[in-house]
Amino acid sequence: MNKCVAFHSYKGGTGKTTLACNSAILLAKKGYRVCLLDLDIYAPSFQLYFSKEPRKWINDFLTSSTDIQDVMIDVTNGLSGSQSRSDKIRPINLVESNDSEIKGKLWVGFSNPQKKEIFKLETADTDTKRQAIRRFIHLREILMSEFRADYIIVDTSPGIRFWSINSLAIADILLLTLKMSDLDIDGTRMVAEEIYRSFIELGSKAFLVYNMVEGYCIPQQAISDNDGFLHISTHPIAQTSTDNGPITQLVRQQDRLDVDGLERLSANLGIEIISYIPCYCDIQFLRKEFLTVINYRHHPFTSQIEKLIDVL
Repeated sequence: MNKCVAFHSYKGGTGKTTLACNSAILLAKKGYRVCLLDLDIYAPSFQLYFSKEPRKWINDFLTSSTDIQDVMIDVTNGLSGSQSRSDKIRPINLVESNDSEIKGKLWVGFSNPQKKEIFKLETADTDTKRQAIRRFIHLREILMSEFRADYIIVDTSPGIRFWSINSLAIADILLLTLKMSDLDIDGTRMVAEEIYRSFIELGSKAFLVYNMVEGYCIPQQAISDNDGFLHISTHPIAQTSTDNGPITQLVRQQDRLDVDGLERLSANLGIEIISYIPCYCDIQFLRKEFLTVINYRHHPFTSQIEKLIDVL
């Protein structure tokens, strides 16, 4: 069964782009045909992950007669070992994997990051917007028929904006991504009640994804090895039973209170929690975004993404 999955959030900074890109890659590794779309029209960022610049953008497809074949880029063969470590930073305690075979296919559609192109799409006249909406709705059908996509993974703009809502409208599964903060929780409640309820009534399935959950690690120190690589030493609180110091106890207590609050939110909204993903400091503190599931198959973050897509 073909599925379209949209990662959305009330505000930026929840890690939805990282989750979308890594989820798409793992699905392709498992043998699925996957189309990954950067529909964060207002702040596209897939170029940071894939280091590609297409001949045509999603913007071109929406506002002209551009063929989708000119927009979608097959990145399957370029995924193996694609991430450079020339920035002299890498996570610690990782076993690099040689298991990089991609059994399926992965195509990526990029949105144009130039301000003038974003402004052009946002301020288009009524006729242009009508055409864009028609082509946008047709986009899903094209990807499933011409590319025979098993999964369409969509990264959306945060909040309630024109293209955010349209991106959600083409999805079967809505993953509302948030962090454990009052602002995220209150905003998520508002988005779910005002927007998601309508999509759910029309047949879409919605789930909550809690990302960068606090209390799992505290950065301790940064040290350099003989090769000049920076290592960030972390303290895995969630797995430590012998450390009963005041900081550990405080974080554990706060973490439990936060989880209780999130579970109440889930019950109130009637939206199931699909995943809790810890905050991994060795990833969070890197200057450069990279595809963890490709470079570090044995990293615990990769295991979390595997669990997420298994549920999907």
